[in-house]
Amino acid sequence: MNAVGTSRSHPGVATDRSVHGGVQRVLIVDDSLAMQKLISHALNADPRLSVVGVADDAYAARDMIKALAPDVLVLDVEMPRMSGLDFLTRLMRLRPMPVVMFSSVTQHGSDAAIRALVLGAVDCLAKPRDGVTQDVLSLLADRVHAAATAPVLLSVPDEDAPSAKSMAPARPCRRTDQVILIGASTGGVAAVETVLRGLPSDMPPVVVAQHMPESFLTSFSNRLDSILPQTVCLAGDGVELAPGHIYLAPGGEHHTGIARRGHGLVCVSIEKPKRNGHYPSVDELFLSAAGLGDRVTAAILTGLGRDGAEGMKALRNAGAHCIGQDEASCVVYGMPRAAADAAALDEQVPLDRVAAAVITSVTNARG
Repeated sequence: MNAVGTSRSHPGVATDRSVHGGVQRVLIVDDSLAMQKLISHALNADPRLSVVGVADDAYAARDMIKALAPDVLVLDVEMPRMSGLDFLTRLMRLRPMPVVMFSSVTQHGSDAAIRALVLGAVDCLAKPRDGVTQDVLSLLADRVHAAATAPVLLSVPDEDAPSAKSMAPARPCRRTDQVILIGASTGGVAAVETVLRGLPSDMPPVVVAQHMPESFLTSFSNRLDSILPQTVCLAGDGVELAPGHIYLAPGGEHHTGIARRGHGLVCVSIEKPKRNGHYPSVDELFLSAAGLGDRVTAAILTGLGRDGAEGMKALRNAGAHCIGQDEASCVVYGMPRAAADAAALDEQVPLDRVAAAVITSVTNARG
């Protein structure tokens, strides 16, 4: 495949598309005729969006991008001739632009979707096994609009670099009564990975609530476990929090919180309806930890909506140290903005300084 087109930004530089305003132009890339029709109908029904083209593979998409200059792509993962992942890799090198992956929930599709999000896709939505419903299509329209008006932030990792797990064994944490909480949504896969890569292996346990389908969270957990010195796993009801471990809320049809048990802390499943439209909810995680006071350091990262703001406010009121990602480094400045507007943050910092802020908070608490 030759050049996708003329590059509109440089690696590491944000391309601000929010100033364009008006109707956002969408290109759909999917090899299924039925899916093309479903997605086109749903997106064209949204007054914020206009489908300007439909491509059944990456090669047709390349030509349409050049001719039509869409604002955002909806991209399938599993396609003939060239996978969506391979196409995305080339696209982000040559013509970076907002991309929403619309992927099957097969294991291969989930693994590829996580890699796509790390490589620069703004968001990923699952194609349900039992068929695409109107609710899913409405959610897709919201995600596509959010992606189209978001900056393109390029922080593509070196996939060939040796993993931190292979380079340095985990060291025991010097203090076991602290906990680190992280919440994120749209744009959060790359952001969460960036923060976790910056944490040394002797940090207290970390619990993460990332808005994502259950199968994608399994793939995300596996990826993080392969590249980080800490042990990374999905949180389970009653699992004891241990230093040198990172726990991802598994989603599904429940939330994840933390609770005291004896002299330690454990993960707990919270059987409640969706909160702010999500399983897992950042608010539910944060609210569950409010009773721990200054033992908590919490960070809220890029994401659409306001999930986490109420919980972050409760944490700050209880004495926790609360960190928000700043607007300039967010793919979508929804969740951190809501937390800031609620006076729930002690500080706001760029993404590449969140890990340092967490380390400082935990180190000071150790005194």
